[in-house]
Amino acid sequence: MKTIQQWFAEYAVSHQNPTNKLIHWFAVPSIYFTVFGLLWQIPMPFSLFAEQQITWPLLLAMPALAFYFSLSFAIGVGMTLFTAVVVMLIRLYEQNFSLDIWLVSLFLFVVMWVFQFIGHKIEGKKPSFFQDLQFLLIGPAWLMGFILKKLKINY
Repeated sequence: MKTIQQWFAEYAVSHQNPTNKLIHWFAVPSIYFTVFGLLWQIPMPFSLFAEQQITWPLLLAMPALAFYFSLSFAIGVGMTLFTAVVVMLIRLYEQNFSLDIWLVSLFLFVVMWVFQFIGHKIEGKKPSFFQDLQFLLIGPAWLMGFILKKLKINY
């Protein structure tokens, strides 16, 4: 298994251009959010889970978070906190707006992916996930790595 430094080094190869990097700071967290939003309203068929407000994105986040913790405890904690914020924002949205979260998420998902591809066109390199789908999980962790560095937290 690759180390976090290996993943980040490979990811960084196609993320050197300042414009592409800036786009990623907006698009990657938004896409993470929208994936939760797209899955949020799919009914949970297991009544025990539904009673505890456990949704499909929460279940699917578990292996992703396990992956992050396997790479780095600090990245795992950071991504867990970010995931908690996403869940909190979706619940707040549900309480305050009548438009279904999946519709807003679908719109944002498409728009943010368009921006991602524009960024990579500017960069002149294909997105890393074309090489390995696991890079879809590395993008958010890569940004979290910058935040942790700024906070002087080693990962």
